[in-house]
Amino acid sequence: MDNLPKSIRDGLIQAQTLANKRRTRLQVAAGGKRIDVIRAWETGFSVEAGATGFLRGLVDLYDGQRLLSRCLIVTAHEDDGERVYEFKRSTAHSDAPPADYERDPHRPAGLLPET
Repeated sequence: MDNLPKSIRDGLIQAQTLANKRRTRLQVAAGGKRIDVIRAWETGFSVEAGATGFLRGLVDLYDGQRLLSRCLIVTAHEDDGERVYEFKRSTAHSDAPPADYERDPHRPAGLLPET
């Protein structure tokens, strides 16, 4: 790709970014705004470079309307029109309250009443 003219390279990068946006439903919420995520992986994600200022601190990662995790992020670098963020910490969201004890994995799901 380095031997292509700059205008063609820029067009290819823009087309790939647009295609990636269509594929994902992921969004990151920070400061009351939601920003579309272009790519996501186990240790981070990327957004469009011009979509927002630099994010840092705690953000929420959503798949549509469903909260996936709360993440502590730092800006890693900017690459091909994408701003790449890395997780310092990512805590998966759970609908159940945290337990103060270890739950038995073999516990019964429920008890049947005596008849």
